[in-house]
Amino acid sequence: MHSTETLPNIPNPPRGPRVGSVWARTPLWLVVAVILALVFLWVLLTDPAYEVIFRALLTGVWVTIKVTLISFTLAIILGLAVGLARVSSHRLVVETASFYVEIIRGVPMLVLLYYVVFAGAPAMVSAINWLGMTLRNLGILPGLGESMAGMGVRQIDFTMRVILALTIGYSAFLAEVFRAGIQSIERGQTEAARSLGMSSWQAMRHVILPQAIRRVLPPLGNDFIAMLKDSSLVSVMGVADITYQGKVYAASTFKFFETYNVVGYLYLVMTIGLALLVRYLEKRSKAAH
Repeated sequence: MHSTETLPNIPNPPRGPRVGSVWARTPLWLVVAVILALVFLWVLLTDPAYEVIFRALLTGVWVTIKVTLISFTLAIILGLAVGLARVSSHRLVVETASFYVEIIRGVPMLVLLYYVVFAGAPAMVSAINWLGMTLRNLGILPGLGESMAGMGVRQIDFTMRVILALTIGYSAFLAEVFRAGIQSIERGQTEAARSLGMSSWQAMRHVILPQAIRRVLPPLGNDFIAMLKDSSLVSVMGVADITYQGKVYAASTFKFFETYNVVGYLYLVMTIGLALLVRYLEKRSKAAH
């Protein structure tokens, strides 16, 4: 015969993070990478030879970060404009943007750097000179025209040129990211916005773009990491980034092994750290939706 007595309700104890589950979710490669990074950091702090190399490369770290941040910011602006042109209702605009994207994406980044630095910059200065002479001859803003007419190629330093090249190169890839993000939004969103009296641009600005940008944040993060790595190419133009500083130091001391250990370590710390940040933000974004 079953008893009719009921057991008292006992509240469940609060559950904290389980160590076993945290360990199971942690990638083994990340554990090994962190251990190796800490060991190498200890070597950097205790070995006088590595400490000297690290200090010699430190200025290159700031140059790498500066070039990457400026280039990526400009690439986002240009890429967003091209991406919007790719989804335009005007065929000429779409075809022009598509031509830009396909041509730029088909050129290797190193070749694009050479082209912009040694061919594009002089051509741009020649165009500025011609415009300046035209303004001066017509008497329109003669002071500005005079300064533009006298502008020389050497006034555009190599850092500005490589930033322009990286901006152009990555804007084509980011344009496709933005295009895919915009087209991933359901068409009903646009129709609903238009039914409320919004114009096409207002619907794009207030309804479509905010949702699309949230969706493309992970790809944007991955492209930022890719640009950080590709920024090492600017060393061939004499820009004093990490790779250039390492090349100069190794050539002067013949400590190639130690120098490129530090160069690789600095890049890995930045790229893996950024990759983990992107994954964390992606998980937060998915959890929020």
